Amino acid sequence: MLATGTTVTTVGLTQVDRDKIYQWINELSSPETRENALLELSKKRESVADLAPMLWHSCGTIAALLQEIVNIYPSINPPTLTAHQSNRVCNALALLQCVASHVETRSAFLAAHIPLFLYPFLHTVSKTRPFEYLRLTSLGVIGALVKTDEQEVINFLLTTEIIPLCLRIMESGSELSKTVATFILQKILLDDTGLAYICQTYERFSHVAMILGKMVLQLSKEPSARLLKHVVRCYLRLSDNSRAREALRQCLPDQLKDTTFAQVLKDDSTTKRWLAQLVKNLQEGQVTDPRGIPLPPQ
Repeated sequence: MLATGTTVTTVGLTQVDRDKIYQWINELSSPETRENALLELSKKRESVADLAPMLWHSCGTIAALLQEIVNIYPSINPPTLTAHQSNRVCNALALLQCVASHVETRSAFLAAHIPLFLYPFLHTVSKTRPFEYLRLTSLGVIGALVKTDEQEVINFLLTTEIIPLCLRIMESGSELSKTVATFILQKILLDDTGLAYICQTYERFSHVAMILGKMVLQLSKEPSARLLKHVVRCYLRLSDNSRAREALRQCLPDQLKDTTFAQVLKDDSTTKRWLAQLVKNLQEGQVTDPRGIPLPPQ
């Protein structure tokens, strides 16, 4: 039941459609009708502009979605998650992603620390399809948050363990999960606070640099233009920090300096430009002696 005093608009919906949405939202509160309601609402999340406020302000709905998430925890360890369980909880996650994306509900979503309920899913390492789908959908919720470029999102994420979680998925996840995890790291780095946080200690920087280096090596064997684009952007952003720039002069993978990725990037002018800028950034400020050997700056 929608909370009193809450005004929502459902642009472009007929009265019948709107009544159906309200019915499904109400059905989320009952365990008997919840599964079908999750499925139907997850299908409508792109077409109902104000679905997020409707979900957030309706009585018991967010509690029902969190209950769906918590119900899966026992299937994580030992890893017994079935395809049916995974599909059901991912429908709940899709609705939470809708809430995370919406300007009216995002701040409240963060204030309630709801992303933390997803972190146990990001900790999983099972390679089975149900677990991979669960991780990817959970990353999608975090990805929807960082996509907004809101300072409060980055500030919140930096108080959590999202960076090491993303780094682990970047190292060992599927290509799609790696891509979303690297996108999240990229968005954190593009924020000044995020860049400063990662470059604040050698341990944080070296962990990020080590994983990015491993990814470059892997990409040289199994190329993915989309994933490489995010990796290069992360390196370029790190080079904006003076301490990181000094370290990258020593540890930037050779594959980014030679023609290893020339074929992969032949039609990607943006990534080629980023890569050229990265190399230029690392060359600037270096003093060279007459024999062409870089000397440390005085």
